[in-house]
Amino acid sequence: MKLSTKLWGGMLCAMLCASTQAWAQDAKPVVQQAVNAELEANRTDQSHWRYRRNEAGGTSFIIVETEHGAIGRHVEEKGRPASAAVLATDDAHNQKFIHDPEMQKKQRANGAQDDKSAVELLNLMPQAFIWKVESTTPELTTLSFRPDPNFHPPDMEARVMGAMSGTMVVDRAQHRIRTMRGRLESDVTIGFGFLARIKQGSVFDVERRQVAPGYWEITETHVHISGHALFIKTIGQQEDEVKTEFTLVPLGTTLEQAVGLLKGTVK
Repeated sequence: MKLSTKLWGGMLCAMLCASTQAWAQDAKPVVQQAVNAELEANRTDQSHWRYRRNEAGGTSFIIVETEHGAIGRHVEEKGRPASAAVLATDDAHNQKFIHDPEMQKKQRANGAQDDKSAVELLNLMPQAFIWKVESTTPELTTLSFRPDPNFHPPDMEARVMGAMSGTMVVDRAQHRIRTMRGRLESDVTIGFGFLARIKQGSVFDVERRQVAPGYWEITETHVHISGHALFIKTIGQQEDEVKTEFTLVPLGTTLEQAVGLLKGTVK
């Protein structure tokens, strides 16, 4: 006897729902373990780095981090060695920063706010998406994610994040997030689009690598977001940068010593 259409549809739905739940059950422990590892590293990692930051268009800098703040100096402009005038401007800015506690305080406050936002979004990741393990190797687990319709974002940042679909790659040995790629599947609006609208198709791609034993840092960032806010203000974040040549900065390095590290790396 043939199953009725209604009964067949119900059975199919049940199988699909059960399958989705199985994916989530298999994937979420992997996601939660990765989130826990990142949160623990954020709490305990006090390292500072010297590295080269390469931006789109051929501009690059040497950055030196210290516990008092970070300073930078050009290496190249549009693919050519930085001019003496540009380097002099950098040096003047760095000297001002070194002797201005308010500038240092503002930079640290901005960094602390960025860290706070990152921690909040990390904590939401397991529940914001429906996760699926796509593949595993001895070294890596690759997961896909898509919006969970049952997720209720607490703020605008979480609302944008929760509307994305994409992939995440996790290092299996250390449970650290290696790659995170996402694409906004539909416009995100506030006030029916009159107050703000982040456009469908906005994308981000963040790559992270182990730059020294036990130390993971962001090595590539590609963000392309567009939209508008408050009727006329354009929202635009277009960022493409690659970080290389990581070396640890000794604990206790002063800003004055950081200037020496900067100048010593510029050819």
